[in-house]
Amino acid sequence: MKTNVVCILITIIAYLLMMIIIGIRASKKNNDVGDFYLGGRKLGPIVTAMSAEASDMSSYLLMGLPGLAYLTGLCDVGWTVIGLAAGTYLNWLLTAKRLRIYSHKIDAITVPDFFSKRFREKNNVIMGISALIILIFFIPYTASGFAACGKLFGTLFGWDYHLAMFISAIIIISYTSIGGFLAASTTDLIQSIAMTAALVIIVIFGISTAGGVDVVMSNAHSLTGYFSLTELHDAGSESELQLIPGASGRFGGSSAHYGFISVVSTMAWGLGYFGMPHILLRFMAIEDSAKIKVSRRIASVWVVISMAVAVFIGIIGNALSANGSIAVLDGNDSETVIMKMAELMSEHGILPALFAGLIFAGILACTMSTSDSQLLAASSSMSENFIKGVFKVKLTDKQSMTIARIVLIVIAVLSIFIAWNPDSSVFAIVSFAWAGFGATFGPLMIASLFWKRSNKYGAVACLAAGGITVFVWKFLVRPMGGSWNIYELLPAFIAGGIAMVVVSLLTPAPENEVSADFDAVAKELKA
Repeated sequence: MKTNVVCILITIIAYLLMMIIIGIRASKKNNDVGDFYLGGRKLGPIVTAMSAEASDMSSYLLMGLPGLAYLTGLCDVGWTVIGLAAGTYLNWLLTAKRLRIYSHKIDAITVPDFFSKRFREKNNVIMGISALIILIFFIPYTASGFAACGKLFGTLFGWDYHLAMFISAIIIISYTSIGGFLAASTTDLIQSIAMTAALVIIVIFGISTAGGVDVVMSNAHSLTGYFSLTELHDAGSESELQLIPGASGRFGGSSAHYGFISVVSTMAWGLGYFGMPHILLRFMAIEDSAKIKVSRRIASVWVVISMAVAVFIGIIGNALSANGSIAVLDGNDSETVIMKMAELMSEHGILPALFAGLIFAGILACTMSTSDSQLLAASSSMSENFIKGVFKVKLTDKQSMTIARIVLIVIAVLSIFIAWNPDSSVFAIVSFAWAGFGATFGPLMIASLFWKRSNKYGAVACLAAGGITVFVWKFLVRPMGGSWNIYELLPAFIAGGIAMVVVSLLTPAPENEVSADFDAVAKELKA
């Protein structure tokens, strides 16, 4: 094994060991199931902000966004970033404080638990449907994270995909099952720092290797439609490409029009935030609702800067391909641009190799920070909402903690099984799961927090309409193409919202106790 690879491996192993140690330390603070799933509502503003965004920023931050920018320029990735940034800020502004106060008042520790207690249902239908939705979409979502880890180690060290995935899964399962929510949130904070360090290091190295910012920008300007927000750059076939004199890179190509429907469809990604259980749980867990403003500012600034830098990395990577520093990347290979840049850095000595290891650790952090949160949300749905809520099995806190850990491990094993195929599409699974949560929980969460007239019948209709529309639009409508080629989250979100309003108005008003809870929360918000 080469020296640079050994240095990278040492850095990654040290990072993974640190995650496990944090899990063991956090386990000593778990006294009951509320501690395991919400950290006892003791998260400070910085941990809340950074763990929420780290659990959100899966591998698309260091792989998806740079790869998209590298391949097609600013248009597609730009509108995606704008939608995600707007969704992040609005979710913190509109949802965070209300959800923290409301969930604390009705003593809810999971998202399905919140919906059920919000409408004071007696038969736990809303809880059961919500828990089922989490299991349907989170198990494959978690599987995509395990698959990304497997591909990372397989690409870097030449390990067998299944072995690499299995080792990664064991690490994530270890610190999450031992330490619970507090471990996941604390490691997410560390992982957000690793992501930030990776972004900064690779930008500095990339600009230096490319020959300066002027060279990077000049290369981008030479690519047709690369900096446009209404045109999508298309490199075209090899015969249409022009080689830059004296280099193995290329420039020119063509561009395709990026219409209004495409812009709206892409920005719809931002709607997903209102329904993401692993992000909403962070809002429920903050120690003091008065500190949410601080968390919102930290989270919003970090998200905007990190995504902008990630896009810039893709632009830098294109310039490095143009001067022959890294190979020209096509199709899905473009998502490995940051890996190629890190590998190039590792060839410059021991210290650069250690920095390259930090970059790979940052990529791993993106995946791990999302997977641990998803595992917790999925296990809480099964143990708390299905076993105790729907089936009404009475358990002590110790029994609940044990079952929670067992369920977490079982879900992780199922996720490994789903991710067993190394050719599985990570992005396709993530985008579909994102739409599923956004379209079902999103409109329901907004109505639950802001509309006093909403009732349990409307809640059931919202979950059903949003969930069904996601599947119908994805597999039946969108393949028709043309004007129908819209990301399924947008029409499904609208369908869920309409169902919520119509059914709530056509059925009896909520009980006096439900309205009293709503008024009490509104009064506390004004205080």
